[in-house]
Amino acid sequence: MATPGVEELLARAEQEEALSLRQITVHKELDLEYDLGNLLAMDPNPPEASEFRRHGGDYLRALARGNTQLLINQLWQVPSERVEETVVVRLPEANLRLPREKPPPRARPPTRWEQFAKLKGIRKRKKSNIAWDEAQGEWRRRWGYKRANDPTKKWLIEVPATADPNEDQFAKLLQAKKERVAKNELQRLRNIARSQGREPPAPVPPPGAPRSRAQLGKELQVTRRSTASVGRFQALLPREKEPRGVGKKRRFQPLLGDMAAEKQRQLELLGALNRKEPRLDVTRAANKQLREDEQEAARSKKRRGAGRAGTGKKGKGPGGARAGKKGKGPGGIRAGKKGKGRTGKRNKQEH
Repeated sequence: MATPGVEELLARAEQEEALSLRQITVHKELDLEYDLGNLLAMDPNPPEASEFRRHGGDYLRALARGNTQLLINQLWQVPSERVEETVVVRLPEANLRLPREKPPPRARPPTRWEQFAKLKGIRKRKKSNIAWDEAQGEWRRRWGYKRANDPTKKWLIEVPATADPNEDQFAKLLQAKKERVAKNELQRLRNIARSQGREPPAPVPPPGAPRSRAQLGKELQVTRRSTASVGRFQALLPREKEPRGVGKKRRFQPLLGDMAAEKQRQLELLGALNRKEPRLDVTRAANKQLREDEQEAARSKKRRGAGRAGTGKKGKGPGGARAGKKGKGPGGIRAGKKGKGRTGKRNKQEH
């Protein structure tokens, strides 16, 4: 086998280079309109009708591939940076505002303090978190544990002139602090009660935050529905279950189609309307019969219970302490057992 010459190798290399350039170079008569913030490319060039009729789906796939290549070429022109050994491209601001699937969340209702501050014109001013502690001679936190100038940590408290001299001022300070904490908790619960029934704002969870199974399922469902077809033509991943809550599209009969099938349906409808005897629903009739049988059994059981109550045990009568059970006959030889009273003894002597 003859070895290829230098010219043949150079020609093959030029062909491979031209093929690679042809794969990444797409020529268009009109430039595409790009919206890199939304990763969107719009092609103003009209499609060629003859090519579409001749090749069909292959022409559309080639057109989509070329436009995607142009969009990727534009992304490579955006400045990139390296973050943790990964090349990251920061996309510019989006030009088009895409519609939302759901309405924007409502704003949180203001609390009573926010309403009061707005009415009085009170503005929130930034305060430093540290303060100078004169007793310790150092900078400490203004609030919280080991705060500066804590009144509950003083070793000496002056007793007011109008206060009881026997009252513990340290315990009074601790009690006042507990009351303030309880008041703040009550205000917090009132704010929660006032905001019940309103949708809270929907914050974006930070990346990497732990999420429950229900949250992941909800996010997956919303993501699948965030397409142009509302998730109807979204391909399923391997071993992925069918999404829940997806309604089935109602299918109507075509206006023009199989005339024989349409004639058969109309004849069946007319036959059902002209039928003299009513159409019998077997399941409904069986359920009705079962309900009637159960009601009849309940009524007969109730009547038997009432009859037993009339011929049951007697109470304590005047004839004895315990009259006992009556017999089955009205007054025969076997009249039944009697009680242990006097009447029972007399009947026994008579027999």
